[in-house]
Amino acid sequence: MTEEGSSDRQAPQQPELTAITKAYDLVREMTRRVGKFPRDFRFLLGDRILRNVYDTLELLIEAKFSRDKVALLERANLRLEQVRFQVRLAHEEKLISTHQYEVAARLVDEVGRLVGGWRKSRVR
Repeated sequence: MTEEGSSDRQAPQQPELTAITKAYDLVREMTRRVGKFPRDFRFLLGDRILRNVYDTLELLIEAKFSRDKVALLERANLRLEQVRFQVRLAHEEKLISTHQYEVAARLVDEVGRLVGGWRKSRVR
């Protein structure tokens, strides 16, 4: 037992909380990156990236409390796919480094896998 009276073991996280947490991490990462885009790109590509990552996070939060989870998860998945291509474009335009692209792509993939797993658990 720890000082607070709880055991050292952590309770397993619910899949939706993990997806939401990773989506939050993606929002933070992309907010930092887009803020450094040159002005010409910040207000077009940057805004689209941020809109889509925020939409993804909001859709996942909504899905957590909604009865129609599958439709919301499918919409979140679509937004993630858009982000995937937008981040790739940002990398090809040299707006983010290869390392930054790898970090963002890894987060997008991770959120996508978590959303896919969450969706499959609801479809059964």
